[in-house]
Amino acid sequence: MKMLLDVNFPHEPFNTLVKEGKIEDVMNRILEELKPENCYFVEQHGKRNAMLVLDIDHASQIPSYAEPFFLIFNADCRFRIAMTAEDLASSGLDQLGKKWL
Repeated sequence: MKMLLDVNFPHEPFNTLVKEGKIEDVMNRILEELKPENCYFVEQHGKRNAMLVLDIDHASQIPSYAEPFFLIFNADCRFRIAMTAEDLASSGLDQLGKKWL
């Protein structure tokens, strides 16, 4: 299933890793391990943020995606299930609407 991993990085230790010239190696190591379908780096609420698109087979995989960010950056991680337009079309949403009216 598609999941979005929203990672909010606190300024520290990220700033220190940047100043020490280590951030590129650390981030590359994490991304090589996690193998996201896509990864975007953005600003959110004045902080560094990453949004990763993941394909997860089972909920038990979630810690393996979150722990590098927890342990290295003290980051906050939020997981969100994502649907494609095709997923939505096959969800039976019309039938659910009729059922619950």
